[in-house]
Amino acid sequence: MILLSPPHVRSLARNEPGTFPALLDLYECNYINMRRLIPTLPKQPAALISHIPDGLDLHLRLIERFRYTSEVSLTYYFSGRAGLFPEPDLRIRIYHDARLAEVLNAQLRGLPAFDSERFSFQHADGTLLHRRWQINRFLFKWLNYCLRQGHRFSESPSPSPPGPPSTLKI
Repeated sequence: MILLSPPHVRSLARNEPGTFPALLDLYECNYINMRRLIPTLPKQPAALISHIPDGLDLHLRLIERFRYTSEVSLTYYFSGRAGLFPEPDLRIRIYHDARLAEVLNAQLRGLPAFDSERFSFQHADGTLLHRRWQINRFLFKWLNYCLRQGHRFSESPSPSPPGPPSTLKI
């Protein structure tokens, strides 16, 4: 007698793009890369800039920090007609106890904005899961790129007001 598992169990056993196990793997990998990029998070809201020779400055802003979670904003700033604009502009929640990091909000040029709060209900067709996987896959690739370029936030910053950082360079 051959036993076949139901389709919903079979899909959870594989780690294919857009699946729940793949999303959790991305959350874990993103946490590891965030910790490599920011070994020590500031204790209170602060803004940091990682500067590398012949490269773009990477801007990090610690929005809030609690015992089990922190929220940060990560972006580059470009000059445009209307002044500085962030691209990509990601808001990331770091779960210290579970050792996971996920994208909460994302604004990427040419793509619709991603807001995890707005998409808090599960679609029957799996589009929410796939969209979360896509945006967290972007974070995974971007963090790896930033680390290969040599970006690191290694010194303790001084507190600064919210908004684009302008003076602190590490």
